[in-house]
Amino acid sequence: MFKAILIDKDENGHAATLAEVDDGRLPEGDVTVRVEHSTLNYKDGLLITGRIPLISHFPMVPGIDLAGTVEASDHPDWRPGDKVVLNGYGLGERHWGGLAQRARVRGDWLVPLPAAFSTRQAMAIGTAGYAAMLCVLALERHGIRPSDGEILVTGASGGVGSVALAILSRLGYRVVAVTGRTAETQYLKALGAAEVMDRALLADPGAPMQAERWAGAIDTAGSHTLVNVCASVRYGGAVAATGLAHGMDFPTTVLPFVLRNLALYGVDSVMAPRELRLRAWQRLARDLNPDKLESMIRDVGLSEVVGLAPEILAGRVRGRIVVDVWN
Repeated sequence: MFKAILIDKDENGHAATLAEVDDGRLPEGDVTVRVEHSTLNYKDGLLITGRIPLISHFPMVPGIDLAGTVEASDHPDWRPGDKVVLNGYGLGERHWGGLAQRARVRGDWLVPLPAAFSTRQAMAIGTAGYAAMLCVLALERHGIRPSDGEILVTGASGGVGSVALAILSRLGYRVVAVTGRTAETQYLKALGAAEVMDRALLADPGAPMQAERWAGAIDTAGSHTLVNVCASVRYGGAVAATGLAHGMDFPTTVLPFVLRNLALYGVDSVMAPRELRLRAWQRLARDLNPDKLESMIRDVGLSEVVGLAPEILAGRVRGRIVVDVWN
């Protein structure tokens, strides 16, 4: 038996509870992992609350991230005792996820835990931090360098934004952080923000072409926020978009793309190829300051997860929630 958050749905509706689960109920897979830490992401909040019907079948264990130790393996790349990380691949939606003390998964989904990180630190990064690194890589591939000008990061108090801010500032970029919680200004400046903007300045409908300012941007919001970001990126710049906290719509025109040669990169962390995952985790080990990572962490136990899900959706969570699944 092991403990897990279990989501079920019946005639009474959608419910998530902390439950004792028999090992025999684990799904198919060629690697069994003793999970040590998981995390609570925005998508986990959606899964646990049922805000959006993402789950393909019930019952389901949520948790799009996990880090732990291989207990058993029929996969040639993994042996008992190996430390591993898993992000995405439909965990929590189509396959039982990481908010549990044990997981059975496909070995092809796993990557080795970088020696620079403990499992707790890896989950402080989680999908949010890994997605942030993918966004940075997208801007780098576009050719944006620190000397080109300012980078804007929206949703900067959240998981993706916090890690993106810490990485970019360490790489030498001048970063402007956008947040709806201006009380977090000192936190954001400690992560490396040169300036903090109120998200209200970007939240309302705006013109598709505005004064040029940003060399590039990382957006976690979508909707009118993303429209206003794109409208103010300099000629030849780029935006890496990886979120929808403001909304799934994108009510703009082609003008900034055809008149300013703007590039909009959609950044997916769920099904990113293994080679890109390995590169992202290698870069995280090199470019993310562990001291700044520590300042983002809020440690919780598995029993606290269900109650925190609405909080993360409401934008009342700063940084990263790390879940000790044995606490």
